[in-house]
Amino acid sequence: MTRSNALGTTAETYRAELVVYCYRFFGCHAEAEDAVQETLIRAWRSREGFEGRSSLRRWLYAIATNVCLDMSRSRQRRSLPVDLSDPGVVPTDPGSLATAAEMTWVGPIATTNLADDPADAAVRRETVRLAFIAALQYLPPRQRVVLILRDVLAWRASECAELLEVSVASVNSALARARATLRTRVPAEPESGTPFDEDLLRRYVSAFEAFDVDALVGLLAEDASFTMPPFTLWLRGRRSIEQWWSGPGQVCRNSRTIRTSVNGQPAVAVYHSTGGELWAPFAVHVLDVRDGRITGLTHFMGSGVFAELGLPENVPENVPESFPVPDR
Repeated sequence: MTRSNALGTTAETYRAELVVYCYRFFGCHAEAEDAVQETLIRAWRSREGFEGRSSLRRWLYAIATNVCLDMSRSRQRRSLPVDLSDPGVVPTDPGSLATAAEMTWVGPIATTNLADDPADAAVRRETVRLAFIAALQYLPPRQRVVLILRDVLAWRASECAELLEVSVASVNSALARARATLRTRVPAEPESGTPFDEDLLRRYVSAFEAFDVDALVGLLAEDASFTMPPFTLWLRGRRSIEQWWSGPGQVCRNSRTIRTSVNGQPAVAVYHSTGGELWAPFAVHVLDVRDGRITGLTHFMGSGVFAELGLPENVPENVPESFPVPDR
């Protein structure tokens, strides 16, 4: 194998961790995959210029960073519904719900995709949760890069300065501004500090499959939030969420579910009957959890998210216990 071919083969081994890096930057798995593909293409084209003065990994991160910064010039910031408006009320006509384009929303990533993330396990849990990913999108692109490299991946300021071709003082200033912005957007006691709560997930699934509204509401924190991208409406508080489940949410009676994990958080893939032997994908519920209560529910609607998360495109009526489920 020639040196350039060996370089290309080795570079490919970094694909998974680069996807997570780019996902944090974009808040969208599909865009992250596109960015990494472009990164590997650029690396291959410039392979003869790699002289080994830095590690191959560092060289690839530099290319990926430039790709992310280039792509960020022609895209809008992604958010979650809670970032765009005040909480609403349950509509009398669910058909009147407004939606926004897919490119508006922060998207999920399967927890299995995080296995190769080089961040420390505790940091990884904190920095892939939906609230944190959404908050990152409010940072200017270079501040976002600096914060991810310094606070998530534990790069030194000098390494960041070399990658971005700026001074160490500029890196430190960008990091300070980024941290200050995040403090205003991420809860003071983030859900991210809470380990994966398997017991709460099981209780949620049991109540949801039975569609026991009282039991579901009993799992919520008093000020829990409820969002359903691509719908712009979001709800705040037990009472409003109870009204949704007792009204438009009745469409989810008699659902089939698969327990899973998304963004390092407990999640449920929900399937609805088609009238045939197989049940079709409807929504993926992602749970924010703190102190044994659900503080937030994000329902990612539509079949596209199932494919992106590696979930089955349909399931039988009796989903077997042994059905493959992404790791926690």
